[in-house]
Amino acid sequence: MRVKEPLFDYISPDTDYTIKNSDCLTVLKKIEDGKFDLILTSPPYNVGKSYETKTSIEKYLETQEEIISELVRTLSDKGNLCWQVGNYVDKGEIFPLDIFYYQIFKKHGLKLRNRIVWHFGHGLHASNRFSGRYETLLWFSKTDDYIFNLDNVRVPSKYPGKRHFKGPKKGQPSGNPLGKNPSDIWEIIEQDWDKAMWDIPNVKSNHPEKTDHPCQFPIELVERCVLALTNEDSWVLDPFAGVGSTVIGAIKNNRNGMGIEKEKEYCKIANKRIEDLKEGKLKIRPINKPIHKPTGKDKVAQIPKEWAGLTFVNGNGTNGH
Repeated sequence: MRVKEPLFDYISPDTDYTIKNSDCLTVLKKIEDGKFDLILTSPPYNVGKSYETKTSIEKYLETQEEIISELVRTLSDKGNLCWQVGNYVDKGEIFPLDIFYYQIFKKHGLKLRNRIVWHFGHGLHASNRFSGRYETLLWFSKTDDYIFNLDNVRVPSKYPGKRHFKGPKKGQPSGNPLGKNPSDIWEIIEQDWDKAMWDIPNVKSNHPEKTDHPCQFPIELVERCVLALTNEDSWVLDPFAGVGSTVIGAIKNNRNGMGIEKEKEYCKIANKRIEDLKEGKLKIRPINKPIHKPTGKDKVAQIPKEWAGLTFVNGNGTNGH
């Protein structure tokens, strides 16, 4: 293992993580250029949560761009930046934040490698439009020579027995013995990443990782990015750290993590979660664990008795229940 380089005044070489209770812009301006191999975060969405102040979308993006400029500076030349966002909703109108952010990152010289869809079964309920059940993760690199460890995240091939049917390799296996490259739309369910959508459950009340944070990042999502986009001993940064899920996903996989979070209470929770991780006591949803599918035995999956006997007409004019 190589000797760790001090990250700056806050971190000594024998430390593998830190949680800084501060405004992220204040901390970022003290960090030297090119220190992080991965910056992974889910920024405030400007929707009026307890930890953010709602403002106009123009002012919101202007403030975020100042932060993004510092993030790009502190990203290593081989580094990757993953920016996970949903939609901003104002008076029933949708503003797709990933599209707004894309222009900012391009202006600062980053290159989009994938736009990943994160699908989850429980999300924003709506009555005047379809319910929101996904968010997007924009993966950018700083240069064309970026860290990408595909073998760490390959998925089982559907047809491992396929062979080349012509050319110099005719008759030889055409796939990779480690599996195939997952698509940018993943459904992580039934031990198979390569379904229709990236289906990692969001952190709701019955999730084993749930804390008091209202929009908590699932560690499973972090781990997939860490395994593919960093090397062991890389430094990973989350400038909007919340309760520390990014830092946990980093140090759990032999990386180093730094989180910046302005809310003191969330910092306390993050540090306690990291202590529990190191002591083997932290409850984490295992990577690739199948998502629960309700059966007839689940009370909430049963048709209410009040609906018994009701007949409805569905969209094609036939009767259905």
